[in-house]
Amino acid sequence: MKTFQKIAIPVSLGIIGFLILNSCSVGIPKGATAVKNFNSEKYLGKWYEIARFDYKFEKNMDNVTATYSLNPDGTIKVQNRGYDYVKNEWKESIGEARFVNDKSEARLKVSFFKPIWAGYNVIDIDDDYQNALVVGNSTKYIWILSRNKEIPNSIKERFLAKAQKLGYNTDDLIWVKHD
Repeated sequence: MKTFQKIAIPVSLGIIGFLILNSCSVGIPKGATAVKNFNSEKYLGKWYEIARFDYKFEKNMDNVTATYSLNPDGTIKVQNRGYDYVKNEWKESIGEARFVNDKSEARLKVSFFKPIWAGYNVIDIDDDYQNALVVGNSTKYIWILSRNKEIPNSIKERFLAKAQKLGYNTDDLIWVKHD
């Protein structure tokens, strides 16, 4: 039994460490570049989720919004909200975002379950901060956001072309209903 414990405990700790490190990936997909000269003050406020991939944590959700506000300590409060149309209930998740580098670069890390952090990279945004293309640390995570419940077709096509060029399968996007 002592030999088993000598092996099992370090192996278990190694696996836990590996899982924590891998879940804390705050990178950016190969070829993607975060928006430079980013104005975080203009980014704050309410955004409608226009499209996303099918994530476990957003399964069966419509009317999804993300609201960003400044915390007293300078971090950004992230409030995600959506309606689960299968369970007929609203769901909400509160998290925190921090800039990876300088706040003039739209590379952030976000956490809803500390100490686990994930990449949040704004890789395209229009001049008026009305529509944004956001990706995670890999081509498994993508969101199209807008200040409105619909997005102009020209912006939609621009975002889709950029995502496809980076290797995203945009045919898998879920187009979120807002009613």
